[in-house]
Amino acid sequence: MLSKKIVRFLKSGFLVISIGFSMGISGCKGNTEEPVSSEPIEIVSEKGMDDNFINIPIDIYAEATTKNKLNDMETVRKVVERFGECGYAAVDCENRVDMTQIQNVIDFCDSVEKQEKAEVTILQVSSLGGFSVYHLQTEKGVVHVKRCYYGYKDGIMKSEDEGEYQTDYWRYTDDGYLMFSGTYFSEELYVLTLSSAEEHVAFRILPLDAKCRELNEKYLLPIGYELNNMFLVDWNEDDFGELNFYDMFDLLYPKLHNEKFPYVADDNLGIGAVYHIPKTEFENVIMEYFNIDSDKLQKKTIYDYQTQTYEYKPRGFYEIEYPEYPYSEVVGYKEHSDGTITLNVHVIYPYAGDSNVYMHDVTVRPLSDVGFQYVSNYIVSEEENNNITWHTPRLTEDEWNDIYGGQ
Repeated sequence: MLSKKIVRFLKSGFLVISIGFSMGISGCKGNTEEPVSSEPIEIVSEKGMDDNFINIPIDIYAEATTKNKLNDMETVRKVVERFGECGYAAVDCENRVDMTQIQNVIDFCDSVEKQEKAEVTILQVSSLGGFSVYHLQTEKGVVHVKRCYYGYKDGIMKSEDEGEYQTDYWRYTDDGYLMFSGTYFSEELYVLTLSSAEEHVAFRILPLDAKCRELNEKYLLPIGYELNNMFLVDWNEDDFGELNFYDMFDLLYPKLHNEKFPYVADDNLGIGAVYHIPKTEFENVIMEYFNIDSDKLQKKTIYDYQTQTYEYKPRGFYEIEYPEYPYSEVVGYKEHSDGTITLNVHVIYPYAGDSNVYMHDVTVRPLSDVGFQYVSNYIVSEEENNNITWHTPRLTEDEWNDIYGGQ
């Protein structure tokens, strides 16, 4: 049976959109929060920022380009390691690789706390075929940041973006993160936003256990915290609670079928699209990753018994999220006698300057065919001032009908 699509228009017949926002840029990224001083510091010339420095990884990028692997994580890892071999502190944008030359950065953080004069250079390698050079200077507790991004293009490293600012937030956390933020003027962004650009940076300084990183890559990062609530609510195989299986269908369909998700929202924001997806197609996706039967799944969704289809509504304008998301780190794990593994997870949110917004435990069940199932999620603890500000739930049936109209 082919899926069927119908559409509903906004009840009002028209849509007026007014959007205002400030542009935030996340660095890719007891505790003490450093006080911010308005006293300026003298900016000195950067050390070692010559052509030889910029070209340190150019052979890696050249080879990766010929193999069409410029954006691969392995290329990122090689560039980080190359900078480390040359004596520089380096890490990737998503903190998925251990930082090199960490003592350089730790010493700098100590100097900030002691209000001594110091400087350090940190390289942040992106998965877009380039890296940012962060040159940090401090004096009397004030930290100044100069950043420049270099991208590989046509066989050379080209400067593509830069910014300079004094940090208004600075924190070196007990769990090994350096987090800071500041505001700088960008002519390009000002044209779009009529405001200055904000930058939020998170560097993991202390290393993570290799097995924890492996578990994070396999089970957590493919889901993440964007456009789903899988790791935001408590659920288990006996009670799936508020877990939204439509969000899961969005995420897991491309992973299972290795193709783009076909059930997309209409280009016209005033239209609410509705698809009727055949039972086997919807259930095959969900049941590949969850131990759930048809009866339970149908009760957690809108199911038409007559046509044997699941009603599916893509997220629309009223369900978009603020495009700044946290990411996960597995900091511990326990293997159980039944073959399941419980992962202890910290949620890092650079935009909020928080290296542990909350903690949750995720249990997974590895299968003999190399596959796996998600068994449960349990929120262990969260801060009193909850920073889960990025998530927007899907519209309820009543909310959707109020906006687009019912049958």
